[in-house]
Amino acid sequence: MRKLFTTKLRIILVLALLLTAGLAILSSVSGQSLPDMVVQGFLAPFRAGASALTQQAEQFYSYMFRYEALAAENEQLKEQISQMEDEARQADSITRENERLRELLNLTGVHEDYVLVDANIIAWSSTDYTNTMTINRGTKAGIAEGMCAITANGQVVGLVTEVGPNYAVVKTVLDSTLEISATIASSGYNGMVQGGYIDGHKTLLKMDYLPSAAIIRNKDQVVTSGSTVYPRNLILGYIVDAGFDDTGVAKFAILEPAAEIDRLEQVFILTAYSTE
Repeated sequence: MRKLFTTKLRIILVLALLLTAGLAILSSVSGQSLPDMVVQGFLAPFRAGASALTQQAEQFYSYMFRYEALAAENEQLKEQISQMEDEARQADSITRENERLRELLNLTGVHEDYVLVDANIIAWSSTDYTNTMTINRGTKAGIAEGMCAITANGQVVGLVTEVGPNYAVVKTVLDSTLEISATIASSGYNGMVQGGYIDGHKTLLKMDYLPSAAIIRNKDQVVTSGSTVYPRNLILGYIVDAGFDDTGVAKFAILEPAAEIDRLEQVFILTAYSTE
């Protein structure tokens, strides 16, 4: 047992001598002292770990910087896109308004007696039997109850039924309580047009009291007959169907309104015109 311990001790001493000799040789070659090499060997793993942490920190900082830069660029691009969309909408609005003004010039060129006030639609109201819009002009602009509202190319929109200093309510042709005296332009047959609400079709009109012998054709134009409220030959709509009423004595016609009521942005109030 003592011999085995002595042998192990000898081996340890030999290894220690060899390690010391190796370090001495390495020290002479590298020019560093033996204690320095021991310290550096001890600190080497810590230095490697610190270097790895530094690299990870640099990578994380670089990632965060790039993320913030991309986020800022993304916000800038969103603002630019939003601005471009606003400009496109404004350009579209201006284009539509210019088109309406050109149509209005054609209308007033034919009807020099028309006195019109333009107004923008600011609100809508619709139920099963009523259909109205609110516009941004009122008595201050010369608008009064009972005046006719039309489009820039002479299509009937409705009738002013309520008015304030800076607003007015227009009952549209789709309202079932609004009746307008009308004529089929091609044949001269007369009748009354109102919002029909036939079979759930709220966007169609109905022309009643047509003679039973009347010849009614699809796509025939229906215009106003003329009154103190509606001038003659304003366009009401176009016939899409016809039939006999419940009595079998008179006919009716179904019309598609000439004015696209739900898509209107602007209307023109006819404040004065010649009845001759």
